[in-house]
Amino acid sequence: MTSRRGFLKAGGLALFGVSLAGGIPGFLAEAAASDKIYAPYKKKKTMVCIFQRGAMDGLMAVTPFTDEYLKAARPTLFMSAAKGGTNKPLIDLDGRFGLHPSMNAFEPLFRDGRLGIVHGIGSPNNTRSHFDAQDYMESGTPFNKGTASGWLNRAVGLLGHDAATTPFQAVSLTSAMPRSFYGDNPSLAISNLQDFAIQMRGNPAGANMAAKSFEDLYGQASTGLLKQTGKESFDAVKMLQKTDTKNYKPANGAIYPNTAVGNSLKQIAQLIKMDVGLEVAFTESGGWDTHFNQGTENGIFARNVNDLSNCIVAFWTDLGQYQDDVTLMTMTEFGRTVHQNGTGGTDHGRASCNFILGNNVAGGKVYGDMKPLSVDNLEDGRDLAVTTDFRAVFSDVADKHLGLKNDRVLFPEWNGTKLEVMKG
Repeated sequence: MTSRRGFLKAGGLALFGVSLAGGIPGFLAEAAASDKIYAPYKKKKTMVCIFQRGAMDGLMAVTPFTDEYLKAARPTLFMSAAKGGTNKPLIDLDGRFGLHPSMNAFEPLFRDGRLGIVHGIGSPNNTRSHFDAQDYMESGTPFNKGTASGWLNRAVGLLGHDAATTPFQAVSLTSAMPRSFYGDNPSLAISNLQDFAIQMRGNPAGANMAAKSFEDLYGQASTGLLKQTGKESFDAVKMLQKTDTKNYKPANGAIYPNTAVGNSLKQIAQLIKMDVGLEVAFTESGGWDTHFNQGTENGIFARNVNDLSNCIVAFWTDLGQYQDDVTLMTMTEFGRTVHQNGTGGTDHGRASCNFILGNNVAGGKVYGDMKPLSVDNLEDGRDLAVTTDFRAVFSDVADKHLGLKNDRVLFPEWNGTKLEVMKG
């Protein structure tokens, strides 16, 4: 069960981050227009997480193209790395695994050793329910539905900083607070930075409310819960009011796709460059539940991976001198069946793959222990087996990049071995 404060964190902090169709309340605009100016924070390390909701087919994103069992299991979905045919070939990464051609933007980063891939990653809990699997992965406790906090919220707590110094320590570019951010440590859900900055500027001058200021209003909260919930939102508005978020121009010729993921990553890049103390960022990508008409070089899946990879590469290009301070990691709740179904798609499976990007990533390699996809090697006789617990990867990335030191807190109930995907 989510605690009362957790509920307020999950809903209250997102209050000023969602569509705000009616504009920002007058008392908030009045308070935010005061003379206090927030100075830039010391540049910090930032971990960016993208959740691919719906369960990505890892066997199509990164295909073991030499596996004859997979070829037989997917008569119309199997893709080859052989060149010279009429179809676009997979991008041969290492003689065994091939990257989907629509993810060609990733190839230079992989060759350069900045992009790592983990295959066979997933949860030890074998649920094939989207809701449950996402909940378990975001809470970081795959056998405990009662965990009130999310693993990213616990990561914020382990950073050991005074979160009150910045409202932007943990930000989700989503319309609602993700399960990963539930907990006692302050975090924000913001659907669009302009909802904070632009609409506030347009608020009629002299708008008056009974409360003289935002601080006065929250000072009247008897329990303190509302006060704690709202302060970060107010401080965030105050800081963004000083910045022209609408006219942000990406650096280094970066061009973001005009999609939900592209717009979210562009805004995360803005926050990183503003030096507002951002340490944990989150966004999400939908549409990965490919039960029918999945397609190969064209179709739903190809469009999704093309968008994801192009958005990530635009983000990385835009960061420029900030690249040393940022590591990005993708995740998805589970993978798809090895065999295609009767409608040209794949059904809910077990393991998938994920991508880790950063200058401190030991990239240029496909990690994981994937056996030949014969029936006797499949989980339940149908799925790519989970050979890497997601916590083995998430903990290594978070520990090495953010300098966390307590896996017992980050992932309670887990005492496994990290998969060393990060340098040092």
